[in-house]
Amino acid sequence: MLPFANISGDPEQEFFADGMVEEIITALSKVRWFFVIARNSSFTYKGRAIDLRQVGRELGVRYLHLLEGSVRKAGDRVRVSGQLIEAATGSHLWAERYDRAIADIFAVQDEITERVVAAIEPQIYAAEHFRSERKPPENLDAWECVIRTLSYMAQGTRAGDAEAKILCRRAIAIAPSYSQAHSLLAWLLIRASWSGGEVGAHHPAEARAQAQTALRLDETDSWAQVTHGMVLWRSRRHGEAAREFRRALELNPNFALAHALLAVAFAVDGAPAAAAQSAEHALRLSPSDRLVDFYAIRAMKYACFAEKNYRGSLDWTGRLVDRYPEYTAGITWLVAIAALEGDMETAADALATLRSRRPTASLAWMRENVQHSGDILERLLTGLRIAGLPD
Repeated sequence: MLPFANISGDPEQEFFADGMVEEIITALSKVRWFFVIARNSSFTYKGRAIDLRQVGRELGVRYLHLLEGSVRKAGDRVRVSGQLIEAATGSHLWAERYDRAIADIFAVQDEITERVVAAIEPQIYAAEHFRSERKPPENLDAWECVIRTLSYMAQGTRAGDAEAKILCRRAIAIAPSYSQAHSLLAWLLIRASWSGGEVGAHHPAEARAQAQTALRLDETDSWAQVTHGMVLWRSRRHGEAAREFRRALELNPNFALAHALLAVAFAVDGAPAAAAQSAEHALRLSPSDRLVDFYAIRAMKYACFAEKNYRGSLDWTGRLVDRYPEYTAGITWLVAIAALEGDMETAADALATLRSRRPTASLAWMRENVQHSGDILERLLTGLRIAGLPD
């Protein structure tokens, strides 16, 4: 990342521009699969006319993030513009402009840093996905497989997850010690076990083994912490899972998915206000991410359900089913919550859909396979019983 150009004409604002770069470099450095040039190297270009492609070659990086900042005293406003550039070609991949009040300069730095980091990460994934697809699959290295995995996972579809699993296994075959490839495979196996649409998708033992391998290889990888948390959640060890999600955020505070998963944990733990706050923060960090959206909606559904606000929970569940129609567990919740709310027409329609997807569905199967326990599980089963699901 290159230094900001101070274009305000006020030399006193140099500290703001330099401080912003320092904050973003620090934040990006917490995303362990980024190679981030240290400040002392990138700042050698400060104040110089530069050729971005030459800088890329000199620093040995593919992407440069160049931001220009301006502070105008009139109205106490600050404007920061950013662009993500592919150094090899000079192509612009992403650009954004931020206008903020400057009543608290440090709060402004924190907010813009957070938003810039959240915007850069998916753009790099997308660019790398397109770049890697220009190669025959047999020539992909392990890192490129993982980048493409992340792109397929972001689709939030069963077909995308199936392609992602193939790529994960290929990455592991190329580089068996690649922690993130193991952690993403664990994630995909857990998601398959919940989707209800894949034959023979119940893989808790393999998911657990992959998650533990990822942690053993690199316990400082935030994805390893998150996937281990998901394995624990699947085993109904919710408190331990929440600790893993928090640990992931300690490693990477800008990990939007971890914020969304922690929101789910808060909701199930009976802390609806904390769940809503965490879900909103996740969506603010990554508003276009389908995985983040998926878990944020689930968190709000659970939060309302925990408070016995069945009308609110039904609304969130309807949104979940509309946006992610392949998610069979969402249909299950729609059946139960509609019945508890007294909307028997919706419950009956949803039950018909559930039976068409899972003909052997029963209360006994739900009790064994749903990842919840305690009062939430019992009320879920009560709703399913009222709707007519057999024992």
